[in-house]
Amino acid sequence: YKIMTPFTTVTPNQTDHCNVSNVVTYQALSWLMIAQFTLGLPLNLSVLYIFLFRFKFWRNKGIFLFNIVVADFLLVICLPIKIHDYQNSRRQSDNQVVCKTMLFMLFLNRGASIVFLIILSLDRYFSVVHLGKRNCTKVFKKNPTMCLGVWVLLLVLTTPTMVATFDCCNSLGRAPNEWEHTPTDICREIIFFIQIIIPFIILVYCTSCIIRRLQRKSVGERTKLRRAVFVVLSVVVVFSLCFLPCTMARGVLLYERLKMDQAAEDVVVQVYDSLMVLSYTDCLLDPLVYCFCHAGFKDAYITTYFPHVLKKHLLKSNPNKVIETTTNNSCVPKVTSTVT
Repeated sequence: YKIMTPFTTVTPNQTDHCNVSNVVTYQALSWLMIAQFTLGLPLNLSVLYIFLFRFKFWRNKGIFLFNIVVADFLLVICLPIKIHDYQNSRRQSDNQVVCKTMLFMLFLNRGASIVFLIILSLDRYFSVVHLGKRNCTKVFKKNPTMCLGVWVLLLVLTTPTMVATFDCCNSLGRAPNEWEHTPTDICREIIFFIQIIIPFIILVYCTSCIIRRLQRKSVGERTKLRRAVFVVLSVVVVFSLCFLPCTMARGVLLYERLKMDQAAEDVVVQVYDSLMVLSYTDCLLDPLVYCFCHAGFKDAYITTYFPHVLKKHLLKSNPNKVIETTTNNSCVPKVTSTVT
């Protein structure tokens, strides 16, 4: 591969698209991913430990959250390869197997994170807006193997990234024969946009319904509803920061490719890759969703890693209590009263 300069022109049928047009941009993005990996790996490992050994998600109705944790963890362990490519002035690996495997993993983890965030939001929606009626999301809680079915479905939908090429490993209109991979490419692009646009519409609808419900409820019932609003709003924030920008940039990129304006495409590609790197911040923001969703998880996390902070907080709120932190499976410290 030759190193492209900002003044290099590329014909539509050229296959050399893994090299970057601006080395400085991708060097900066690689350092941003290093920060994401440095913060994300210990954070997700610590969260995974809590779910498995302290929170026991299969008993505490945390099956949705656990699957989001798994998706985030798989995303984090993919970052070193992306960092290596960007540090070497490549958008993707020049090895076809590594390139396709990385794209497969990133799209699979992205899809899993989105699906389970949506299921989580729908669960809050049915529990608040349609309380007492049949809640279809409870099937996942009662039968965790249903979540395995979701992963299998995502594997099927993500397979096109392995069957044909994508992005700088060539994509729509970039194969030596312009129409060689068009059906697969079109299918992949449709899935790319649908998995963002439809979930976002669902999120906006659930949020608006829960907020209207909150406004009609009495004071005594508002606490539970307010927590549900925080849950759905936190998911909306994650979508708005991590997924929507790169989706819009992808649409602009495809438009520029149709125009065959290489200079404009070089700029849009940099914007798209930058927003894709921003989307990896999802693995850092999701733990906030866990705290909003389940107070028990937050208690388990603080008790395990910051017991002194919890003890100080409880003593400040009630100085007539003696707090004894324990190391068993209990999520909450023991509290005993003292006579003053």
